[in-house]
Amino acid sequence: MSADTRRAWIVGVIGFAITAAFAHGRSSPYNNYVLFADALLHGRIWIDWPGPYIDAVLFEDRRYIVNDPVPGLLLLPFVAIWHLSTNQTTLACVLAGIGAGAAWKLARNLGVSAADADWLAAFMLLGTDLMWCAMLGDVWYVAHVACAAFLLLALAELAGRGRAWLVAFFFALACGSRFTVVLTLPAFGYWLTCGFAVEKRNLRALLPAGLTWLPFAALWVAYNEVRWHVPWDSGHTIFFHQDADVGDVVGSPFALRNVPYQLWSFFVQAPEFQALPPYAVPTQSGVALTWSSPALLLAFFARRPLPLVVSLWCATVLAAIPSFLYYVNGFIQFGMRHALDFEAFAFVLMALAARGGLRPVWRALIAISILMGFWGSWYWNTFYRATM
Repeated sequence: MSADTRRAWIVGVIGFAITAAFAHGRSSPYNNYVLFADALLHGRIWIDWPGPYIDAVLFEDRRYIVNDPVPGLLLLPFVAIWHLSTNQTTLACVLAGIGAGAAWKLARNLGVSAADADWLAAFMLLGTDLMWCAMLGDVWYVAHVACAAFLLLALAELAGRGRAWLVAFFFALACGSRFTVVLTLPAFGYWLTCGFAVEKRNLRALLPAGLTWLPFAALWVAYNEVRWHVPWDSGHTIFFHQDADVGDVVGSPFALRNVPYQLWSFFVQAPEFQALPPYAVPTQSGVALTWSSPALLLAFFARRPLPLVVSLWCATVLAAIPSFLYYVNGFIQFGMRHALDFEAFAFVLMALAARGGLRPVWRALIAISILMGFWGSWYWNTFYRATM
């Protein structure tokens, strides 16, 4: 094992420990994935619905989880032992640690110094919603954490040994956690055939990648056919039609009319201030990336290699499109949790910009982002989730 790999493992363990410390042994009441894993172990995919506090689509008199299945599959061996007492939050903490370690290795593979990779990995864990989502462990948040972790693993492999089958495997797991990132498939195809950190032509890489992807695609289609009797996932649309609070009985949850609201959410929405301690309050509807993760600005300073920079921005936009069209911004959250779907690609851009060394201004913005993450996590633990 190389020195970098050992250090990546250490970063991952530290990331897990920090996240687990903030989780306070919490077992999320929104344990949809535990319910799903338990259903699979009983030979079905519909869940025993405990009540309306669990998001579940009603279809043909049965309840199905809305979220994508991979985190539930990861829980199968644990649910087989501990049944419905399995702690879903623990999985989220492990995945957050994996994401932090993968981020560190990714930065090193791209030529960032070890010290600067420490800063960037700390940002990915603490300066984004990664730790906040993982410490709560609710179903929606676990999906984001899993997606981000597997994307970072795929990108780290691309920047390292570049084994096509392994890149495809990690990317498939990311899509199986948050299916909308499948829109970035063209970017992964480009990176596999034209190179990532180093330009190289290798059209043959598509064969092992395709063979790896094929069973995942077949299982995905079969899963949807069993649930909705169509080859695609119509669960979110059905849920939108059943959402009495902010949904609609017709139409799609994705629409251009939602873009202004999402732009305000992602870039404008600020914390609220009050006269009494703690003075600054992160609203439950979120805090814009402008305030929660200002170090993301570093991504705009990536210049070369130009084909990689352009393709990364394309992947970032493709991954972000569904979130900017969606009818809600993530609702109950600190920061913008939907940003985790595209921040792995932005992280690569940050690493490319940092290859010449992180200037003091960027370290300051990373420190501010980390402090914001700690503040948001502390506030949610102290006020919003003190009894959960």
